[in-house]
Parts: sequence; C-alpha cells; structure tokens
Amino acid sequence: MLAATGYDVRRCGRCSFCVKHVRPDEEDLSLEMLMQMILENDEEVLTSKTLWSDRVLKRARSMCISTMDMPAILLALREEARQRGVAPTAGAD
Repeated sequence: MLAATGYDVRRCGRCSFCVKHVRPDEEDLSLEMLMQMILENDEEVLTSKTLWSDRVLKRARSMCISTMDMPAILLALREEARQRGVAPTAGAD
C-alpha cells in the first residue's frame, strides 16, 4: 500500500474514528478491520462490500484523523482487485 499510495497503513492508530462514518448496511467489514486485513495481506479485503461501496468512498475523506488518505487507499485496493481479476462487474451501490 505504501508504494501505491504513499501511505503506510501501519500508521492506523486503531482509534475507531472511522467506524462512526460508515453505516452497517454499507459494509461487511469495518474500516478498522479492513486496515488490519491489509496488514495481514488478506485477499478477502479485495472483494469486500466495504471496499466497493461508492458511498463509503465518497465519505472517505473525513474518515481518518491519522491523516491517511482513505480515498487513495480504497482506490489503490480497487485497482489491485482489478489487476488480479477479482473485482465485481458492477459497484456495490
């Protein structure tokens, strides 16, 4: 993720600030869990409803108080999914 976005996801403070910005019906993973899965190289993150939610992406700018660029991270993950051929054919929304 660092190479793709310039952001080191290990900096995620696990503060849970991002959790209150996403409605449960828009996600299958919390953003906090999504960040943990990135660190664990868990490929399930690439097909998660959270990653492909356009509503989550639109609100992502205000989701992180650790100054990480959440939209850039989400878009980089989407691109990785496309390159691996695991992207959904249509958006989650």
